Formats: sequence, C-alpha cells, structure tokens
Amino acid sequence: MKRVVSVSLGSSKRDHKIEAQILGQAFTVERRGTDGSLERAVALIRELDGKVDAIGLGGVDLYLVSGRRRYVLRDARQMLEAATETPVVDGTGLKNTLERRTVAWLDDHDVVKFSGKEILLVSALDRYGMAEEMLARGGRLLLGDALFGLGLPLPLRSLRSLGALLWVLSPIVCRLPMSVLYPTGKKQEEITPRFGRYYRAADIIAGDLHFIRRYMPDTLQGKIIITNTVTADNEEEFRERGVHMLVTTTPKMEGRSFGTNVMEGILVALAGKHPDDLEEGTYEALLESMDLTPRVEILDE
Repeated sequence: MKRVVSVSLGSSKRDHKIEAQILGQAFTVERRGTDGSLERAVALIRELDGKVDAIGLGGVDLYLVSGRRRYVLRDARQMLEAATETPVVDGTGLKNTLERRTVAWLDDHDVVKFSGKEILLVSALDRYGMAEEMLARGGRLLLGDALFGLGLPLPLRSLRSLGALLWVLSPIVCRLPMSVLYPTGKKQEEITPRFGRYYRAADIIAGDLHFIRRYMPDTLQGKIIITNTVTADNEEEFRERGVHMLVTTTPKMEGRSFGTNVMEGILVALAGKHPDDLEEGTYEALLESMDLTPRVEILDE
C-alpha cells in the first residue's frame, strides 16, 4: 500500500486520514497538522522520511511564483530539507496544471463563465496558473496578495503590478516566518471580517481556503467560491453565509477535499519517481487517466 502524508503548519483539528483505490493502487492518505510549529513539522518530516512514498507540505508554499520567476520561502526550505529520501512536494508542480484545467473545465462546460465577472483572487502568487487562465477567459481580477498576505491596503489589478511588488519586497517577504504571511495553527480557526467591500464587489471569490475564511464577512449571498481543502464544517460556514456555488479543484474524498500538495504527492507516488525526474507532461497524463473533474456543489438550494 502506498502512503502519502501531508505535514501541515495548520491546525491539528483539521487532521484526516483515508484509504482509497487510485488507478488500481491502494493508498493511505493522511493530513497531520502541527498547530503552527515549524520545529514540530521539521521533526515529523524527519520521522516520516524513508517510510512513506511522498510527503506534502501543507500550510506553506515552497515558492512564490510570478511569471517565470520563483522565490523560495525560508520556512518552507527548512521543511523541504528535512527529508533526504522521500520526495517532498508543496503542490506547486500540480497547481499550474490542475487549476488551469479547473478554470477551463468550468468555463467550457458552462458551469461558471468567467468573461466579464469580477473575481477576488485572494492570492495569485500561489495560484499563478489559475490567475492566468481566468484572465484568458475574460475575468476581471482583483489580486489580494498584499491585502491578505501582508495586510497592506494595496488591491492589485494586474499580474504585472503583482510581479513588480514582489520584486521589490521579495528580499523581506521570503525571510518572514510563515505565520506572518499565512494563517497557521489556531489562526486557521479564526474569522475576523475585513476587506468587506472587496468580497461584496466580487461575483467569484477564489484561492486558498484559509485566506478566504480569515476575513470573510457574515454574508456571501449569491457568491461562487473556488478553493480546496474544504471540510464539511467549512461547507456549512459557506452555506450559512448564502454562498451559491462551491467548487473545489481537488476531488472530495470521504467528506473533504485535500490540498494540492496531497494530490501532487499521490501523483508522485503513482509515478514512482522523484518530481525532478518526471518527464514533462507526466502530471497531465496521470490526471487524464484519473479522469478528475472539479467538485461542484450548489449550496443555496
């Protein structure tokens, strides 16, 4: 049996474990949170190294991506380097493929039409492929990276402006603790309404679940949410706020959708190779074999 474990800086209350058959292979898939402790995450990765088929990094991105530029985050590098045998992935290699496919599938199947829609993408740096595909489909993006990641009152309207901001701030941002840049530990359980006008103006709210939840208002009437790592409790929170449609880019498995780091870990385990050794198009071919489609739920029926 293949085993994939996501080691997350997030809350341990969101831990989950399942067994599943994927392309004829038996899998154990597990998420283990360390409640914001980088030290515990590094220790757990060292403990798992060589004993599992792939390790995912949750609650953290190894890279911030802007076009062809990639910036490495210090905390994520420590987690990556804690393993010397088992492949470690953060979902970056899959996001560019899976999330582009999700946007294209939704648009092509008339589930969500992006042309002319106001879209709040809470962070494009960890979903650059999604941002590009939404723009290609005619969406009008407001990029919330400075708002949600840094708390700066700088709503951005173009990927070029995002790239310029990151170029200026990257020497500082990449050295900041992940807890400053992203909700980790108990912060993942908190909701403090903020930036309400940007939520209200959006037809579609997309991106990382914890960024969306962190500041969401009491009402999201009629909104479309495109995200992942959704639990049954998260789904109920959205339903109570009047969300019309919930889309997750990863499939629902036993009541929840896992993060892209988990899905990338599954693909690496199926391929049986280190991510650096995979041929171009391997992820795409495996996704085609799995016949994955986005999870779409209407919540206001």
